[in-house]
Amino acid sequence: MTTTQSLKERWAAFNLENPKTRIRDAAKQLGVSEAELLQTQVGETVQRLDGDFRDLLKGVTTLGHVMALTRNDNIVHERKGVYEKVSFNDQTGLVLGPDIDLRLFMSHWHFGFAVDENGRKSLQFFDLDGTAVHKIYLTDKSDTAAYDALVQKYLAVDQTSPIVTVAYPEKEAGISDADVDVQAFQEAWLAMEDTHQFFGLLRKHKLEREQGLRLAPEGYAQLISAEQLQKLFETVAERALPIMIFASSPGCIQIHTGPVKKLVTTGPWYNVLDPEFNMHLRLDQVHHIWVTRKPTKDGIVTGLDLFDSEGNNIALVFGKRKPGVPELKEWQEAVSEVVSA
Repeated sequence: MTTTQSLKERWAAFNLENPKTRIRDAAKQLGVSEAELLQTQVGETVQRLDGDFRDLLKGVTTLGHVMALTRNDNIVHERKGVYEKVSFNDQTGLVLGPDIDLRLFMSHWHFGFAVDENGRKSLQFFDLDGTAVHKIYLTDKSDTAAYDALVQKYLAVDQTSPIVTVAYPEKEAGISDADVDVQAFQEAWLAMEDTHQFFGLLRKHKLEREQGLRLAPEGYAQLISAEQLQKLFETVAERALPIMIFASSPGCIQIHTGPVKKLVTTGPWYNVLDPEFNMHLRLDQVHHIWVTRKPTKDGIVTGLDLFDSEGNNIALVFGKRKPGVPELKEWQEAVSEVVSA
């Protein structure tokens, strides 16, 4: 078992040789979790937090303008704004501001830290296995006094005990295509009245998400290339079309709604670099991109599903819409143009 002190020394040595490596990547290379690395800095740049994180998140509304960050291995989603309308129904929660829009799954929020890296203050939360679920960074418009008060309120009494992370079991293999009642699944797809019904549809037929797309009715799911995805982003940027980009960790889904403007490729990363929204997509790790069409009471809803090589969902992209309002024709046209090109 790695002691905190020996891990701290290993990380310090690693940082000397790899000063630009981000903590998530450093943790992987060191064979530990990100939360365990942060724990080595407690008493210096890090403080442990404790208590009901639901109440803490309600207190984030006092911080004013902040940057919310949610990521998985292949996308980083950063949205600036104010936490508003924070509410919970037991272990699920919502943040429903016009800028910061989150779905929260609190059973995955196990560890919390207040971090101060060279004056850049943040609140960081981690799953039981030490994987980051959500981070909240102060901006130059934030209320630092409110931040300090919030940290003090939820400061853990015990700062020194090592955290104990527990790995989640490997995901069980789903059923084979041959064991699926494909006709029943496709009929249920065509009978959908709301896009949210898709999750129940997959559960009922015991399907993985990408497997469900592969078995979709003819014309309702098709693969496109990374080049076509980039072309679509360029098209919506040129036409100032508002879109929705969903990125998720196990404990949080973060949604950007609005236009994207500045598109930049840096090595393997495809980026949106706008003042209030940044996206960093590891394009070389996107294995499949599906264009999907789902029936609803408001007409067809067109979206994109991005997957890695293991079938994990990286991100979802839609045209901006609200329930009860048909999808933007301009979005449908942009997707059709790219698909048929």
